[in-house]
Amino acid sequence: MNARMWVVACLAFGVLMGTSQAGAQATSAGYSAAGLYNLGNSYARAGKPGLAILNYERASLLAPGDPDIEANLRFVRSTARLPAESRNTIDRLARIGSPFTLSWIGVFGIAIIGAGAVAAQLSSRHRRLRVAALLVGLTMLASTICSGVALWPKLHSGVIIAASTPARVSPVPMGDSLFVLREGETVRISAEHEGFTFISTAAGRSGWVADSHLAPIVPRRPAN
Repeated sequence: MNARMWVVACLAFGVLMGTSQAGAQATSAGYSAAGLYNLGNSYARAGKPGLAILNYERASLLAPGDPDIEANLRFVRSTARLPAESRNTIDRLARIGSPFTLSWIGVFGIAIIGAGAVAAQLSSRHRRLRVAALLVGLTMLASTICSGVALWPKLHSGVIIAASTPARVSPVPMGDSLFVLREGETVRISAEHEGFTFISTAAGRSGWVADSHLAPIVPRRPAN
């Protein structure tokens, strides 16, 4: 494996290392999948779909593919008359493990590929073993990349936690309302400005939302 291939492999692995901060920040904040799941259940019973969905989404980051979390998330979204999130093949494959697990799989995959490359430089024997090592390493690295691709949007997403939230034309309390967001709706976060966040919906609409009406799926680190 030449230097260019090494650079590509390292950059690809960097994608997941960036997205794995989702689990790291949740854990450092004292969260656990079970605790977030139970909190989501409490909010669902209290009739607060936004906070319920938020906590289920956070729990799902720590326990990808958990059937109870996924089932409750679908139920609350359905009850709130929100569209179900579709999952493509990459997303489903990536949810077989936590970001931490898959990041280490990527580390070992790169190590195996590197070991095979070194062995090829030192000796031309055991060709089958080197090919097998390369295939195993590439498979492990591919699973890491898939997880990074699937988790990356979550780092820039938030949930509307208040009913009938207006999206305004400008980041001021008296700004004209462009449209109204439903409680529990998931949006993409683009920018922040003095207590407001610029969001985009799945339908392509954009506007400024008050921070008190929106919570990011990945908890923000407290200011020092």
